[in-house]
Amino acid sequence: MGRPGSQPNEAQPPPVQVQPTVNRDNQVHSQNGAIGQANIQTGRPVNNQTQNLWSSDLFDCMNDSENAVITCLAPCVTLGQIAEIVDEGATPCATGGLLYGMIFFIGVPFVYSCMFRAKMRNKYGLPDAPAPDWITHLFCEHCALCQEYRELKHRGFDPNIGWAGNVQAQQPVMSPPTGQRMMG
Repeated sequence: MGRPGSQPNEAQPPPVQVQPTVNRDNQVHSQNGAIGQANIQTGRPVNNQTQNLWSSDLFDCMNDSENAVITCLAPCVTLGQIAEIVDEGATPCATGGLLYGMIFFIGVPFVYSCMFRAKMRNKYGLPDAPAPDWITHLFCEHCALCQEYRELKHRGFDPNIGWAGNVQAQQPVMSPPTGQRMMG
C-alpha cells in the first residue's frame, strides 16, 4: 500500500529536518512555527555573532599603574582578588593568593592562574586571545593578571573590596524620606 505507481518495497527518503533559526532578538523560530528565547547564557556566539572582546589589550598594564606595580611586586595579591571575584566568593582572596604564592615558589604559577582566566573567559564570552590561556600566563603572567583585573573593573567590579563588598555595593541603599514628621 503505497503511492499509486510505486513499488511496495521502494525505500522512501528520510524526511528533511530543518534546524531552528535564531533572529537578532535571540528568538528561536522552529519548523512548526513555535517561538522561544535562545540560550544566551552559554557565552557562545549565536548566529555568527562575534564574541565579546577584552576591554583592554594584554600589554596595557599601565592603564592602571597602581595595579601594575602591585602585580609586579606581589602577583599573589592580584591573583587572590581575581580568584575571589571570578569564583563569586567561593575562593577567598587570601586562599587564592596563598595557593598562588606556594605554587609561585615551585616555579609554575601559570598552572594555577590560567584556570581563572579560563573561568573569566567562559563567564563573559571573551576570546582565547592573544594565545591560549596557559601560554598567555606562561610567557606574560603579570600582564595577564593585570588584564584580568582591568576586565573585572571594566565590568563594574572592584576587586579590592572582594566579592561580598561588591555584592553589598550593588544593593540598593534605603534612606528615609525627607521632610516627614510624626503626627500626634
